Amino acid sequence: MLNFGHVDVPVSANSSSRIIRFSTFEVDLHTGELRQRGQKVKLQEQPLHVLAALLERPGELVTREDLQKKLWPADTFVDFDHSLNAAIRRLRDALGDSAEKPRFVETVARRGYRFLAPLNGTMASVAPTSQSISGSKWWRILAIAAVLLIVVAVGWVIAYWPHHPTEIKLRRLTANPQDDPVLGSVISPDGKYLVFSDNTGFYLRQIDNGETHPVSLPKGFNALPAAWYPDGTHLVATWVEGPKSTSSLWEVSIVGGTPRKLIDDGRLASVSRDGSQIAFVRGSNLDEELWVMGKNGEKPRRLLAAAHRCVFGVPAWSPDGQRIAYVNGTYEPAQWGLMTNIATLDVSNGRQEIIVSPSKTQSEMDHNTQLGPALAWTSDNHFVYSVSESTSDEHDSNVWSLPVDSRGHVAGRALRLTAAPNDVSNLSASADGKRIVYTKYSGNPTIYVSELHSGGTRLSAPQRLTLDDWTDLPFAWTSDSKAVLFVSDRDGLYHIFKQQIDQTIPEVLVGGNEQANVPRLAPDNSTVLYVVWPKLGGSVTPSRLMRIPLAGGPPQTVLQRDGIGNLQCARLPSTLCLYHVGTATQLSFFRFDPATGASEELPQLRIVDEAPHAYNWSLSPDGRILATVKGEGVQKDPSIDFRSVEDGSKRTVKAKNWAGISGIDFAADGRSLWVPVYTNTGKWALLNIDLKGQTRIVLEDTEKIGWAIPSPDGKHLALSKARGTSNVWMLERL
Repeated sequence: MLNFGHVDVPVSANSSSRIIRFSTFEVDLHTGELRQRGQKVKLQEQPLHVLAALLERPGELVTREDLQKKLWPADTFVDFDHSLNAAIRRLRDALGDSAEKPRFVETVARRGYRFLAPLNGTMASVAPTSQSISGSKWWRILAIAAVLLIVVAVGWVIAYWPHHPTEIKLRRLTANPQDDPVLGSVISPDGKYLVFSDNTGFYLRQIDNGETHPVSLPKGFNALPAAWYPDGTHLVATWVEGPKSTSSLWEVSIVGGTPRKLIDDGRLASVSRDGSQIAFVRGSNLDEELWVMGKNGEKPRRLLAAAHRCVFGVPAWSPDGQRIAYVNGTYEPAQWGLMTNIATLDVSNGRQEIIVSPSKTQSEMDHNTQLGPALAWTSDNHFVYSVSESTSDEHDSNVWSLPVDSRGHVAGRALRLTAAPNDVSNLSASADGKRIVYTKYSGNPTIYVSELHSGGTRLSAPQRLTLDDWTDLPFAWTSDSKAVLFVSDRDGLYHIFKQQIDQTIPEVLVGGNEQANVPRLAPDNSTVLYVVWPKLGGSVTPSRLMRIPLAGGPPQTVLQRDGIGNLQCARLPSTLCLYHVGTATQLSFFRFDPATGASEELPQLRIVDEAPHAYNWSLSPDGRILATVKGEGVQKDPSIDFRSVEDGSKRTVKAKNWAGISGIDFAADGRSLWVPVYTNTGKWALLNIDLKGQTRIVLEDTEKIGWAIPSPDGKHLALSKARGTSNVWMLERL
């Protein structure tokens, strides 16, 4: 028996290798790793168990009962049907497979599953069991299956990607360490060069031989490459001139010289193929606009203002220069994430058209699919973009391609080009579209714990609590200050966990097949309250505010309401609990009873604003003060409002000398706030700000600080921190 995670997987005694290969994948049964073309594919434990069981008997029917006995023993309490179905979905997603046209995992209706693909190399050493098909018959079936697979593949290519090569080669172009991530990159029009920047400088790399040279730029000019001009010697770059400045667009030469400013307040630039025009984005993330200007910055004009609660991705020029395509994202009230689509804009008349959306897409994407901001429109009329798929990790995305006509209308079926962990943060393509470079970014937040000393004025060096690479976000402590309550996407969805600060492994409080988020401790100190949000853009069911005993037990619904976001409770003797409801134009606060679900609005706390989704808030431990802050991108001295819960009266303090605030949380004694702040040049700090505005810098960092949750006894802080890694890969269509 071979230990594979927590389940013993039998392997034939005469197996000569524990590495099983099929198609472009390989599975290491010893380590439990799945890789494609050498890249590790993130896959949860249970789907890997299912894959191992199917590979043990390739070509045979493996019944649902077989899988239940092997992977879910009789003494395991689990919703077997749901768990198996979910595992199969995640497995297919990792393999780029589908139930309708399976290449690897075939569903045998009401019976089980069969692994279709032939195993090669050492995989033949996984011996069939005594129930296997006889050797000669098996190889005849494999031969027929191989022919059929070739026919199907050829037909698929003809139908969905006409006139295109089908072989794809992946290559890593940079290998920057964690403390020096790639900050920006773009491929030259001829596909020969990569320009990229990191914390050490601005570089030009010859792709084929890897030769790399620094680009000479003035000291302090820490620019990020955005787009090449077609001459192949000049680029458009972005630069932030000061810690509270917006980014501006500059022309930079790869042979050195003095950069030339094109325009203030500009980012996400794209140069038309003839080099005559530059499309770019202006404004804050709450008031964005699409603009176009001449190649030297002349005659700038606004093309489009974002709709309410919308943001733009990188504009991409059509091959003929008549249209711009872009990803458009709309903030959903009270939820994490955006509803996204791809739209086109006719530059001459401003006519817009939605091309790809959850309701219109012709790909395998569904209502829970989210598009990344990066987009390229290749010369052979393909949209190349990134997709975070509904069944994968929240922070994983991959590169897709969609054939379109000259007007940007869909002309075929979308194809996933990569299947690898981490997020695609940007991409660009050579002029002929054969080489596509993209940045894979991993910046999953991790929980750190620090001790507070000297009355909360000094913080010990933060120590990691969660020792994994999943997204882990702290929200509360247990009343004894010994354990942190947090959410994590380690099993594919956001669920709730509890971990003792002297332990390395958490325990699950809330699992299941729904997103469980924002865990808070009720005033009784024995109940955890949390929110279940409906699927983004999918179900019309309302959000549910839930409760579950901290010691364990079945969850119960407290109340249901559309748009529930954050919630928080005061500490005894106060019994006040609040939640907010976000709409398109306001933020409303409701007090509620965790036991009965009875609730009422507190109109004195209502916030009317065009961007209610941008607000963060914290309730004081005594239940008397509501602190609120609005994130508006780069600000001049961002402000915090302290509102009286009783009458709504307000006073304001400012976080001077900083560009923005990422979160606020009351200190354990209620006399001050823990406030993570940042500059627009990558500096982060944790401030302690009292109710009169007196400010102390407690921690300075180069890593992003999301927020800080104090323990009830005031002796510890649970910090959300993210340290990213970022490197460039190239996808080549041969």
